[in-house]
Parts: sequence; structure tokens; C-alpha cells
Amino acid sequence: MISRKKVAEMARDEEMTSFLFRLPKNLKRRLESKAQSENKSVNATLQEIVSLTLKDPPQQVEAGSFEKRNFLGQKIAGQKIDQANGLVEVKGIYYRYLIEGNRPVDKQADYIVIEAVGNIITLRPLVGE
Repeated sequence: MISRKKVAEMARDEEMTSFLFRLPKNLKRRLESKAQSENKSVNATLQEIVSLTLKDPPQQVEAGSFEKRNFLGQKIAGQKIDQANGLVEVKGIYYRYLIEGNRPVDKQADYIVIEAVGNIITLRPLVGE
């Protein structure tokens, strides 16, 4: 039997798609630099650029909580996670956290905020960025 949480994750994943996108190396470096300066993942930065270019407001700017508007798509260093107290620091504010798939914390990894509900932030490990 599939849990409600798994069904919700599957539905959310079906709303997204991926595709191969080729661009010049210098443009990729500029994109990475912009993402880093905004403390976001490259993917979140590219989504925002595409949304603004197509005159479609990015998801993280749509109506919602302060956390949803300001933290979705943010890249968080593993060192910002305080396992002893069960907290993560995001832009100077401490939140309780969950890691997607109940994975253990990897202090060397980077994470991206994929969900914010109340005072709980859900993190997904970034792979190969």
C-alpha cells in the first residue's frame, strides 16, 4: 500500500518535467555565478529566469507564506543543519527540518528547500551540482 505522503510526492513530481538544455560554457558559468550570489540552486535560478521571460510569475513568488515566498529553491549548506537540536538555519532564521526520504544529514552536502509548511522546512540533497 502506498502512503499518502508518497502519493503527494508522486503528484508533485508529475507536475514537473526535465529536458536536456545546451548552452555555451561561459553562459553556464554566469548562470552558476548568479545562482550562487542569490544563494539558490542553478535549477531554481533558471526556473525563475524562464518564468519571468515568459511573463509567468515564478512559483516561489506566488501568494503563500513568508517561507514559501522567500525560501523555496534556496540552497542550504549541510553545515547549517544542527542535528543536535533538530534545526536548520535559513537566512538567519532557525526552522525545524525534514530531509526528503528520511536520509541522514551529510554536513558536506548542499541541500535545496523544496517545501515550507509552518515552521518546518523540507530539504532535498543536491546531487552533482
